[in-house]
Amino acid sequence: MNATDPSMTTAAVIVAGGRGQRAGDGLPKQYRRLPGDARGRMVLTASLDAFARHNQIGSICVVIHKDDVSLYEECIKQLNYNDIIFTQGGESRQQSVLAGLQALAAIKPKQVVIHDGARPYVSEQLISRCLAGLGSAAGAIPALAVTNTLKRVDKGVIVETVSRDGLWQAQTPQAFHYESILAAHLKAPAGLTDDAAVAEMAGLSLALVAGDAANIKLTHEEDFQPPQPAVLWPRTGTGFDVHKLDEVGSAESIKLCGVDIAHNRRLIGHSDADVALHALTDALLGALALGDIGDHFPDTQKANKGRPSADFLRHAVGLADQHHGQISHMDVTIICQEPKIGPHRDAMRASIAAIAGLPIGCVSVKATTTEGLGFTGRGEGIAAQASVTLMMPAASEADA
Repeated sequence: MNATDPSMTTAAVIVAGGRGQRAGDGLPKQYRRLPGDARGRMVLTASLDAFARHNQIGSICVVIHKDDVSLYEECIKQLNYNDIIFTQGGESRQQSVLAGLQALAAIKPKQVVIHDGARPYVSEQLISRCLAGLGSAAGAIPALAVTNTLKRVDKGVIVETVSRDGLWQAQTPQAFHYESILAAHLKAPAGLTDDAAVAEMAGLSLALVAGDAANIKLTHEEDFQPPQPAVLWPRTGTGFDVHKLDEVGSAESIKLCGVDIAHNRRLIGHSDADVALHALTDALLGALALGDIGDHFPDTQKANKGRPSADFLRHAVGLADQHHGQISHMDVTIICQEPKIGPHRDAMRASIAAIAGLPIGCVSVKATTTEGLGFTGRGEGIAAQASVTLMMPAASEADA
């Protein structure tokens, strides 16, 4: 990455130190299993996943309770992400956010997004909207217009109907210029309920961006009840990709399925040219009916130059999660004369499984030659074809 890469200047603080008494008996709510999650992730794991996948987020600081270190360590095992730290929170959310901001001081981000760990359905699109809102303000928060009639109640009796005109329900993540929100927190009085309130007290300008009705905060015991089983329909997506090989001596290794394989000719591409992961990504996007890899990661964007192809597949897996899809199988065939794939097959399967959050038994890697025929037979390039089986609800957002 270079110094102008936005991921080098944007960090996230994820607040996850609460006890969640309203969620009933059991583990703190952020460490419970996310209801209906096909990968069996904890609530906090799912929340972190969206930020770890986002191409504008560089570092993440998770603020946890002092008694939850072992739970936190279990939580992040499912994340394929290295730029993450944790710090101990305070007695209130406000104190915990300040602790997270101070823990990022050594990184010195220009921007920071602050999110509640108990909102596991946050989307990459919502994070992007909040960051885009910083172009015209010191902070940006997502919110939903209040649509229900509001009543003020005293001792169980309605005393007033409150006008909903101009009222909005605030959500997280909330995005800010780092130095401004840190200074605001250092001066803020106690008892403020969100970071926008802290910013308001400091006189910072705040922009409002469209929230997301799906971005709910898990709060009550009933929020953790298993959802009613949905009728799932199988979908199959296919992908195919080709990359040229450079001249002999142009490389010492190449990436295939996210694994470094010794080879003396580099694969030419805008990203790391991992032809196998590109084919798998297109197969998954095809099953979702959400375009192809070029739509999501165009080679005209500098941020994608030399980018790990694992990011592309991880992004597609995140889209499957957002649309309630369950990946049941991934299969890729690598077509080349060299290098030999067989000795690396198990490592490749393990790599894909880790990226997609699947058991290794749900991943197949095969290889074939073309008996010296065609461009692969002449050693001019490497090709890969892939298929993905996805189980989707009968009525899915992906059909919209």
